[in-house]
Formats: sequence, C-alpha cells, structure tokens
Amino acid sequence: MHFRNFSKLIVLHFTLCTLTTHAGEKFEYYNGVRSLAMGGARIAVVNDETAMLVNPAALGKLRDYFVTVADPEISFGTSSQAIIGADITAFIDPQTMLDKLTSEKGVQFHQRVSLFPSFVVQNFGIGVYGNYATNANVNLAGTEYSLDYVNDYAVVLGFNFRLFDGKVKLGFNARATNRVEISRNSTTTTIPANSTGLTIEGLAKEGFGIGSDVGLILTGPWMLLPTIAVVYRDAGDTHYNINDGLFYSTSERPLRTPSSLDVALAIFPIISNKTRVSFSLEYRDALSEDQEDIDDPMRRTHAGLEFNFSDAFFIRFGYHQRYFSTGLEISMLNYQLQFASYSEEIGTAALPVEDKRFVGKFAFRF
Repeated sequence: MHFRNFSKLIVLHFTLCTLTTHAGEKFEYYNGVRSLAMGGARIAVVNDETAMLVNPAALGKLRDYFVTVADPEISFGTSSQAIIGADITAFIDPQTMLDKLTSEKGVQFHQRVSLFPSFVVQNFGIGVYGNYATNANVNLAGTEYSLDYVNDYAVVLGFNFRLFDGKVKLGFNARATNRVEISRNSTTTTIPANSTGLTIEGLAKEGFGIGSDVGLILTGPWMLLPTIAVVYRDAGDTHYNINDGLFYSTSERPLRTPSSLDVALAIFPIISNKTRVSFSLEYRDALSEDQEDIDDPMRRTHAGLEFNFSDAFFIRFGYHQRYFSTGLEISMLNYQLQFASYSEEIGTAALPVEDKRFVGKFAFRF
C-alpha cells in the first residue's frame, strides 16, 4: 500500500472514532429536496407551499392557490439501505439501530421522512408538518453509540405583506411544534455500545413550543430581477417547555433552538419564452458564534442553479457546504416528482467528513 493511501486511512480512522463527540452536522427544521438539489440555497428562490417553512415572505410570490394532499419526502445516506435492509422503520427504534450498527462500525447512518399537507394562497398558508430524522453510528472501537433523533409534529401558519407593488415582501410564520429529541449534544453525549433495551421513551426529551420566523424579500424592478432575501429564524429562540408534550412524560425538555439569520442573493434570467433560470448564493446562520462555524465558514455556504423548462421539467445543480449536488424534477398535471443527490458535512473544520445522501419526493396537489 502506498504511504499516501495509508495516511488517508489513518486520518479517516481517527475522524470516525471521534465522530460521536465532534460531529459537525447542522440540524435544520426543514430543508426540502429542491433546496438540497440547489446546494441548500432556498430562501430567495422558494415559490411553493414550502415557503411557510423556508421563507414566509415568499408566499407573496404565489400566483394561485395550492392544496397539497400528500407529499412524502424521504432522505437516506448511501450506506443506510445496506444497514437496515428491508426494515424501513428501524430508524425510529434506538435498540434496533444499535444492533444493526454494531456490525457496521464506523459507518454513518442517516434517514429522514417528512410530510407537509397544506393549503396556500398568495400571502397566506396553513399546513401540518411531520418529520422523523435519525443520524447514528457506532465508533470503530465498538464502544460508543452516537444517536441524533428528532421527531416533530407541527401546525404552521404563514402570512406575508406585499409592499410597493410586490417589490418588498415581508412575511412571518407561527409554528406550534411538539418535539421528541435524542441528541448527542445533550447532557448524555454518548450511549455505551453494549446497551440493551433502549427505547425512545427512555432516552428522549419531549416538549411543546411556539416558534416564529420572519422573512424579507427585496426584488429590483430590472432585468434579471435581482433579489435580496433575509430570514430571521426562531426569533427570540424557540423553547420547548410549554408543556410535557403529546407522547411521553419526560422529565427534561428538548434543547432550545437559538435564533439565526440567513441571507441570500438571487437572479432570475429568462432564456426564452419557455426556459427560465434561477441562480442563488446563500449564507446560513450568518450571526453564529459557534466555534465550528467560525472556524469553517464553508459549512454555511450554499449556491444553487436551476433550469426551468415550461414549468414541467427542472434540472438543478448546487454547491452545498463544500460538496456538489444535483437534482431533477418532473411536474405534470397534479403530480410532482423530485430527486436530489447531495452531501452533508458531518466532520469538523480540521477533519471534514462527507456523508453522501439521496432524497426523493412525490407530491399530489391541486
């Protein structure tokens, strides 16, 4: 074996061994398939019902109403299917995941399933959001089980005000969320890999909270429609301590979600009568004081490019953190089918680690 390859293996070994305590993935309340295909860029380009979650000011872009009956979205890592096989519900059972990961030491597992039935018209929307997400691994030494699990159920309201003939859009949402959370960043940072009888009820913290995002979109009345977008998320921080939650009577509450500020620039060239382009640059959590964010600003950098052919076929490319992404969409009649391939940064500034993932979504709406 060449020395260079050997040295890479050594670095990877120590990276994965420390993954349980220094994983760098940034949890987000929602990040959909279109955004992930466009490198995570979203707040300046979103133009559908997901605006309620992404940037409520974008409700002012809608020309018609949308009733989304069903829109299941599934994301999984490249190694996830091999780990769980046909047991597609294993990711919501902590003990089952531990048992499966014990034979796949050092391999990162990711799976997320979400649903957002909703009704939106210009400047207003209401929806019900459900989300299950698991990220887990057993370190190479086989001693520590690292688990991040989040289950959200929420009712979301979105409002927008169009000013100066739509050149200025100011929106906000209100989210009532029941959260169940198992986090490696909580007081229990790791779980012994020889544990038995693990349950969500025994590990999780649950609580109910009210949160709000405020969004602003400024669009210049010129060719290319230059756009500036800003979203202040979880204004005043979101705390999940209103009550005990809906499912478990846990004694502790989930970690608060601190406020954050996302900023973006975008342009929208028109190539022909049936071909349009969207291009956006975005910087996430611009005011973060987290040392990982300060040391590695690329974790917050996103860029996306979309080609729209007759509002029926879309091709997307992006730069997500420090990795490339791509995606496709077919939208016909009342059906929408979207796919994306992207990577998430799960390492640190000193030792980046790429976790390759795929996400797909099918939607029926009218």
